[in-house]
Amino acid sequence: MLSRLTLRDFRNHEDALIVPSAPFVVLTGDNGAGKTNILEAVSLLVPGRGLRGAALSRMARQDGPGGFGVAGQVDGVTLGTGTIADAPERRQIRIGGVAHAASALAEHLAIVWLTPAMDRLFMDGAGERRRFLDRLTLALEPAHAVHSTRYEAAMRARNKLLADHNRAWDEQWLGALEAQMAEHGAAVHAARFALVGRLAEALAAQSEGVFARPLLALSAWEGDERPLDTALRESRRRDSAAGRALVGPHRSDLLVTHQEKGQAAALCSTGEQKALLLSIILAHAALVGAERGRPPVLLLDEVAAHLDPARRLALFGLLGEKGSQIWMTGTEAALFDGIGVASRLHVAEGRISPV
Repeated sequence: MLSRLTLRDFRNHEDALIVPSAPFVVLTGDNGAGKTNILEAVSLLVPGRGLRGAALSRMARQDGPGGFGVAGQVDGVTLGTGTIADAPERRQIRIGGVAHAASALAEHLAIVWLTPAMDRLFMDGAGERRRFLDRLTLALEPAHAVHSTRYEAAMRARNKLLADHNRAWDEQWLGALEAQMAEHGAAVHAARFALVGRLAEALAAQSEGVFARPLLALSAWEGDERPLDTALRESRRRDSAAGRALVGPHRSDLLVTHQEKGQAAALCSTGEQKALLLSIILAHAALVGAERGRPPVLLLDEVAAHLDPARRLALFGLLGEKGSQIWMTGTEAALFDGIGVASRLHVAEGRISPV
């Protein structure tokens, strides 16, 4: 759990300190007060671009000196990230005061979030679902961040090389890039596939409850029956014309079905889709807790507002069983009646005060 969180010039927070005293951290306040900004700050303590996926330069306080800082303490170790005014898009990472690559954060902390923007997860393109699956995978396999980053870098370099139609391609360099994509792509796919299998088992073991039970599967991609470097080599002409790689694990998709209805999640109601997402998040938290010895930190933005009172109480009970630290936001304190012991904080115009 995060025992301490500090913000400096982050979004609308000039200087903030939160010291949670309970597993539930409840943030209430009006819309635009800065509640989600706090969750976003926490989400930056793992690899990636945070729960909004925003540019780093947009995270610095608009009327501030430039740059921002976020630090969290976990098991006595301080995880820090931020930028400086002279390099607003260059993210700096420090662990215990020592500079590190962002991927090293995953060794210390696992974080999963659910935001209103994710209500369209099953309606949006496959890329959003892959990113969601990768965040879940990262919580169990910290090395997944390294493999994903290197796969994407090799793919971008290959796409740039294939885009040059005015001269002959460097076959040796292309082959080397495709070998890198094959190596790291295999690791990415294997980690995703393993997680989907383990999540499916965890979901099957769950007792019937108020939330829908999903069935999960990872789709194949064109040419996956061949070694990836072979498929890439054979697809060079098509990829050159398309301006992107048409084969590889970046083309797979997370398939979710409402088990009881036998219906694809994309065809379910908004409420059912939210319930399916919650079921996946809860099963994942239990899985991470069992396999890593520590459950992930959960960031749940405006989740309680979309549930009736009975389902809110059921959710609070299920969350309390996971052993996670749960950060939740809402506009009304009454939304969290029945949650039990919690660190309750009120947020107003970038200022945080205990309730």
